[in-house]
Amino acid sequence: MSIILGLVIILGCVLGGYIASGGHLDVLWQPYEILIICGASLGTFVISNPMKVVKDTGKAIGEAFKDKVPKQSDYLSLLSLLHSIMREMRSKPRSEVEEHVDNPTESAIFTAYPLIMKDKALMNFICDYCRLIIIGNVRGHEVEALMDEEIQTITRDSLKPKHALQDVADGLPALGIVAAVLGIVHAMGALDQSPEVLGHLIGAALVGTFLGIFLAYGVAGPIATKIKSVREKQLRRYVIVKQTLIAYINGAMPQVALEYGRKTISAYDRPTIDQVEAETIGGGSAQAA
Repeated sequence: MSIILGLVIILGCVLGGYIASGGHLDVLWQPYEILIICGASLGTFVISNPMKVVKDTGKAIGEAFKDKVPKQSDYLSLLSLLHSIMREMRSKPRSEVEEHVDNPTESAIFTAYPLIMKDKALMNFICDYCRLIIIGNVRGHEVEALMDEEIQTITRDSLKPKHALQDVADGLPALGIVAAVLGIVHAMGALDQSPEVLGHLIGAALVGTFLGIFLAYGVAGPIATKIKSVREKQLRRYVIVKQTLIAYINGAMPQVALEYGRKTISAYDRPTIDQVEAETIGGGSAQAA
C-alpha cells in the first residue's frame, strides 16, 4: 500500500507540475520510447541474473507491494513455538523430541502454528538446530558461529532480488539516453519536414531521457529499497531463533531464553513480557486467532 501511495504522490507532483507549467500530457505518451527502455532493461535483467533470482524478484516485488513483514502476532507465535520445543527438550526423552523435529509436518507442536509451517526455510532452520541440541555435547559458541554463518548465507540469497532490481535502476538512465539518441537519429532523417513535425520528433526523443531517469529514481530504485526493508524484517525471525536457542544451550530456562529472543525484536513490534507469558501459557492463542 505504501508503494502505491508513493507512486501516486510522485506521479501527481511530476505530472501536475508539468501540466501547471503549460505542458501537454499527450506529448509524454511515446510507446516506442517506453518499449525501448523497458524492453532493454528487462533484457539486461534476464541476462545478468539466474532464473531463480528472476522468479524470486517477482515474488519480492509482490511482498513489497503487500508490505509482507512479520507482525507482533507473528513474533508471539514464533516465541510460543520455541517455548514449546524447549520445554519438550527439557522434560521429555530424546526419542520423543526427535519425532517432532524429524517429522514436523506430523508434529502436534509444529502443526499448532500453521503460518510458521508455511515458511519451510524457517521451519527447517528451527528443526536443524533443535536436532543438534538433542544430540548433545554441543558448545554454545560453536553453534552460534554456525548459526551466524547460515544466517549470513540466507541473508545474501534473500537480498539478491534487491541488488538485481537496483542494478536495473542504475542502468535505466543510460537506457533512456539510448532511446533518446535513437529518437534524435529518427529526427535527423526528417530535417526536410516542417518545424512542427521536427519539433515533435525531437520532443519525443527527449521523453526517452525523462523516462529513463524517472523510472530509475522514481520507481525501480525505491521499490528495490522497499524489498530490502521487507526482506530484512523477515530475516529478523532467524535472529530471534538463534538468540533464544543459544540462551537455552547456555543453561537458561525456556521462559528466560525467550527473553533473549524477544529483545532482538524491533521496539515498534516487540511484545511485552506479559504478552509473551500469556501466549506461551495459552499455547499459541495468537496463532490460532
